[in-house]
Amino acid sequence: MADPKGFMTTPRQDWPRRPVEERVKDWDEVYVPGALLPIISKQADRCMDCGIPFCHDACPLGNLIPEWNDLVSREDWRAAADRLHATNNFPEFTGRLCPAPCEAGCVLAINQPAVTIKNVECAIADRAWEEGFAPPSPPDRLSGRTVAVIGSGPTGLAAAQQLTRAGHTVAVYEKDDRIGGLMRYGIPEFKMEKHHLERRIEQMRAEGTKFRTSTAVGRDIGAAELRSRYDAVVIATGATAWRELPLPGRELSGIHQAMEYLPLANRVCEGDLETSPMSAAGKHVVIVGGGDTGADCLGTAVREGAASVTQLDIYAQPGAERDEDAEPWPTYPKIYRLSAAHEEARDLRTAPAADADARLFAASTLHFTGDADGHVRALHLTEVDARRSPLAGTERTLPADLVLLALGFSGPDRGDGLIDQLGLELEPRGTITRDAGFATNVPGVFAAGDAARGQSLIVWAIAEGRAVAAAVDRCLTGSSRLPAPISPYDRPMSV
Repeated sequence: MADPKGFMTTPRQDWPRRPVEERVKDWDEVYVPGALLPIISKQADRCMDCGIPFCHDACPLGNLIPEWNDLVSREDWRAAADRLHATNNFPEFTGRLCPAPCEAGCVLAINQPAVTIKNVECAIADRAWEEGFAPPSPPDRLSGRTVAVIGSGPTGLAAAQQLTRAGHTVAVYEKDDRIGGLMRYGIPEFKMEKHHLERRIEQMRAEGTKFRTSTAVGRDIGAAELRSRYDAVVIATGATAWRELPLPGRELSGIHQAMEYLPLANRVCEGDLETSPMSAAGKHVVIVGGGDTGADCLGTAVREGAASVTQLDIYAQPGAERDEDAEPWPTYPKIYRLSAAHEEARDLRTAPAADADARLFAASTLHFTGDADGHVRALHLTEVDARRSPLAGTERTLPADLVLLALGFSGPDRGDGLIDQLGLELEPRGTITRDAGFATNVPGVFAAGDAARGQSLIVWAIAEGRAVAAAVDRCLTGSSRLPAPISPYDRPMSV
């Protein structure tokens, strides 16, 4: 501990966000540039160096949080970057996108605000790039073994980087025209500017990883043919089969899935389009779904100039404090959180009828109605009780020119034919079946990430990528020195 009394003398201070009226006019990240470094050393001082650091268990990557907190408090940035990268391939991604279960598991959080672990992580990662502490790490020699990784999200990229550094020749296949998966086209620019992604891709290229874009395995190249070319195949396609809302009026135009809407906005930021064909400009927008994807749609619609934006959450509004009986420390609690997008919607009053910020809690959609041209114009909803049963007399109508469905994902998309062509076995919930070594029923084919685990967090995705890389390396060479932070059966801490 650099300061044994830091947690008693220093209050928590988060990375400040830019003023709402400023940031909604652009697509830059919401945080004040350069405002993190002046405060982060003192924030790292708040780490208690507790005897049993539960932040380790709360993070599936096993990040060495007390170690790099201590190093940051001493401003030893090179050593901090080394400790951070020892467990995490992409800390600049997790430092921006992860909801930080490590902070929920922080021992200090028992009776005080947790250490700003996520901010410290982001500061280290950014400083590492600025100071040149993250150079490419090509292998000393090649193994002569080849691996195909299908999918370039955080799982695929982590697996590819680990296997490349172990000496295998790795090619990543991505169906989109750019590498990154949902980090590229699903995450808005204001949450993570894509230059962070580009830097890692260039690092991986310099290490020897090959990338094949605009190639959907199963459609553009046969899955069996691909399997025959490589010694091993890793399926990391993610869980992209979105959940539907089969209600009366669903066939009306103007009702879209969130992952139809968000990629178009990202393509505008990439310069591919001048404006999005689904732009929310001047429209009354209703988002069905209370999760992070819905919040991403909210922030995007606000920046596009929507007339109003309302987000529906079927769950009741959570409290501001942890429910110690239902969700005791160190589990990740369901509490009321104000994301940057919700802060913007609250301050700009985008949803006058909402309960809080832009959200209507305990609200369930009944049906949609439209105009004579078949375009949606209204969403009809009702309040629900704790069992999600409708409450009589609470029906109401919201104007809706654009409805976005952000209801999560059920498993990998089977549309490309990859799963059927390989003959992969699936779990009842639609995810790919695998054994304790990440292997599928097809010899030499492994599955990792959301495609096999189901929809999860970016830290779990990276942990899966690192773990499957160790399993593939062991299969190809008989042993492996690559770290395997999790097993396929590990799950987040819960009661």
